[in-house]
Amino acid sequence: MTQKINRETEQNIAQLQLMEQNITQLMMQRQAFQGQLLEIENAIKEIGQASGQSYKIIGNVMVASSKEDLKKDLEEKKEMFELRIKNYEKQEKTIKEKAEELQASVLKELKK
Repeated sequence: MTQKINRETEQNIAQLQLMEQNITQLMMQRQAFQGQLLEIENAIKEIGQASGQSYKIIGNVMVASSKEDLKKDLEEKKEMFELRIKNYEKQEKTIKEKAEELQASVLKELKK
């Protein structure tokens, strides 16, 4: 039994595949930010335990900096990464919900 798929169903399947690709890209980007967030958290921890002079790298130059300034900069970066991660999670959730609805509609059409 061959099944003829109408044009709308084909478009929905293509859209579903695109959504899956978008979800995958968002997950990869979120994971990259989570890795950077972990590095920042570790740096904040190390600054708290460090004794003596602290430095920060600007381009190719290492510059002396106070622990307070370094910690403040890292806390700001940490906050930015946390916001970006939440944004990616929200986007993933939205796309997943739409994809589930579209998938249900496609399956319904294919069962006809």
